[in-house]
Amino acid sequence: MSYSTKNYTEQGGDKTVIGGTLEIKQGASVTGLPIAENQADSTATDVAGLVTDFNALLAKLKAAGLMAADE
Repeated sequence: MSYSTKNYTEQGGDKTVIGGTLEIKQGASVTGLPIAENQADSTATDVAGLVTDFNALLAKLKAAGLMAADE
């Protein structure tokens, strides 16, 4: 008898594969993920200021590894 499973941990425990849905229940936590630096609320009063604030947010996401860097 053989079966296959979508979710498994490889022998040695160094790699877990999730081929199905990973559900994180309320109250649970995940550790080890990158966290982006805080971006203050925008106080821009014109489009140029908003572009500056938005680009600062993009830079922080890229620096944290949450978004691919520009090529």
